[in-house]
Amino acid sequence: MSIVDKDASVGNNLEPWGKNIKVEFEDGIAWVILNRPEKRNAMSPSLNREMIEVLDALEVDDRCKVLVLTGAGESYSSGMDLKEYFRETDNATPIEVMRIRRDSMAWQWRRLMFYPKPTIAMVNGWCFGGAFTSLVSCDLSIAAEEAIFGLSEVNWGIIPAGNVVRAVAEKMSTSDALYFLMTGEPFDGKKASETRLVNEAVPLAQLRERTKQLALKLMEKNLHVVRAIKLSYRRVKEMSWDVSEDYLYAKSGETYASDPEQGREKGMTQFLDTKTFKPGLGAYKRES
Repeated sequence: MSIVDKDASVGNNLEPWGKNIKVEFEDGIAWVILNRPEKRNAMSPSLNREMIEVLDALEVDDRCKVLVLTGAGESYSSGMDLKEYFRETDNATPIEVMRIRRDSMAWQWRRLMFYPKPTIAMVNGWCFGGAFTSLVSCDLSIAAEEAIFGLSEVNWGIIPAGNVVRAVAEKMSTSDALYFLMTGEPFDGKKASETRLVNEAVPLAQLRERTKQLALKLMEKNLHVVRAIKLSYRRVKEMSWDVSEDYLYAKSGETYASDPEQGREKGMTQFLDTKTFKPGLGAYKRES
């Protein structure tokens, strides 16, 4: 396992980044760790800028097959750093404020939601407010049963901005979303799983191993096709059925033509000719 921080760089001669993000490489997994444990990994302007650099780097780093986003210490993230993101920018110019907001949203959903590699959010502890955006933007998510989630903005007399409400509406039912948005009442990882905010919840002691199992399962698949599937899903949700049909036929053709391992041909051969592949029971044999 290797750890990447401000004193090292991520392959391909890319420049290193600062102290707010750490990356661990293990068996094809890049564990991307929000590293402000003393602030419960609250997201500051400098952290947001570093995350953009990290995502850029890992996008072309072959050591990263699957990206897992998590937090150092006992928190995933407590949301936006209220002091650095709000109070200290009260006297900033409109352009400066716009740039700070742009960096925040650039990675939390614009990049992460359409990232070319599979992403998993591993919620190991506190997950509040602005942290919901990156959580929902990841393809899959696993939480510790002991993790604490909260949409406490109403208690501050503010609206959950930064696309937090949109993120909650993406995953939770209207009843659940409005209840927690309007009351500010916290809930644990088990409840997050029940509301489908996350895919599943496991005891904290099993969280990393379960997340690793899921990442390795994804790596058994043709990752070129996995990428096409996740991006297609994101796009077609906003389309009509007619437009979606045209898009998916075009996308499938482009995917097959550009697949470096020609998975469609291998799968068809193993299923129809050699009878060695049953698609409902696992992936085709990629080594053949």
